[in-house]
Amino acid sequence: MFTEERQGAIEKCLREKGKVRVKELSEKFQVTEDCIRKDLKTLENAGKLKRTYGGAILSQDYPLERDVVDRRNYHLDKKKTIAAKAFKLIKNNETIFLDISTTNIELAKLLAASDMRVVVVSNMIDILQILATNTAITAIGTGGTMYRTVNGFMGVAAIDVIKQYSFDRAFMGSCGVDMTDCTVTTLGVEDGLTKKSVLQSSRHKYVVMERDKFYFNDSYKFAHFDDISGIVTDEFPDETIVHALEIAGVRLI
Repeated sequence: MFTEERQGAIEKCLREKGKVRVKELSEKFQVTEDCIRKDLKTLENAGKLKRTYGGAILSQDYPLERDVVDRRNYHLDKKKTIAAKAFKLIKNNETIFLDISTTNIELAKLLAASDMRVVVVSNMIDILQILATNTAITAIGTGGTMYRTVNGFMGVAAIDVIKQYSFDRAFMGSCGVDMTDCTVTTLGVEDGLTKKSVLQSSRHKYVVMERDKFYFNDSYKFAHFDDISGIVTDEFPDETIVHALEIAGVRLI
């Protein structure tokens, strides 16, 4: 098979599956992994894909740039699975932080429907509105500069409020992880700095994210794996990433 044919076949696999792995492509096309990496680099330069740790994804199909309003119902079943796992980590009478995250919206719904007595601080309006329906929950908003695309608060004013608290647990949203340097990423500096302040004020720190985000990273690194207690996900990633996370001391939930 000629190089152009193989790259065309790789594109076809991406359109069908949404992501590809170097090892699997190497076996499929009976060429070396280095050869596949060169193919992926060529396709990335052509704007066809985004390379990730151990493979590639169709970056144009990944909804990280969408407003929160658009993302609420995207992969809703996965978000509910993650939220159910996160809910089990919370204990009565704890003070927790729920970061801007469509998954945390589902977690807030579970808390609002429960009989737990907790204090919840959040910088996301959707979450505060949901928690306000349960009188047993003390819901506190950070305030600050309002960002319409995430329907929440970020920046210096929000950070000043966050620093006044000591959280038992924090559940953080993310745009993915960078497995090359063991970091957790988000879209921009304002969100990243706000997330950093939450981590500094929390004892137990969890990232809530879908499995697909193990193969994607964004522009701002707000945490190293050493900074978090674990990652709550709908489904574990492949063995290579699981092993790397174990070495880094990150608990998968």
